[in-house]
Amino acid sequence: MLKHFLPDEHVKSVLDITPDELKNRGIKGIITDLDNTLVEWDRPQAPPKLVEWFENMKNNQILVTIVSNNNENRVKAFSDPLKIPFIFRAKKPMGRAFHQAVLQMGIKKEEAVVIGDQLLTDVLGGNRNGFHTILVVPVASSDGISTKFNRFVERRILNWFRKKGMIQWED
Repeated sequence: MLKHFLPDEHVKSVLDITPDELKNRGIKGIITDLDNTLVEWDRPQAPPKLVEWFENMKNNQILVTIVSNNNENRVKAFSDPLKIPFIFRAKKPMGRAFHQAVLQMGIKKEEAVVIGDQLLTDVLGGNRNGFHTILVVPVASSDGISTKFNRFVERRILNWFRKKGMIQWED
């Protein structure tokens, strides 16, 4: 069961993920979390470097869909100016939103990656549903109230993986 919490990859930031790397692996789409993955949970809009990252993905025919457990107003306010499709109240780690995202993008799940900052929602949901998962370091050290408990559990799981030699990166 714990293997479902182990991401396939770990990067410091979504900005470290390039379209060339994705294309070389046959990836055509990104399912990404919003809060603390792309921007701080309380930041309403994308900073210029992130806007540039989205444009780079689009220019390289990599589709992006934001899949968030947050409410429609939060996700829509962030996504609409960027013209990026989104799914709100996704109920991650449940699989429906992940499958809905690949259906909307018109790709197979083998052609998609799931990117997120949480083991208990993004990585677990992606892994349980057969997606390649990429864990990113949260962009902010503070979290919304509902995420604080998840972080506590995640630290314990990551420590267990580290002791077993299953991960080599630092937090």
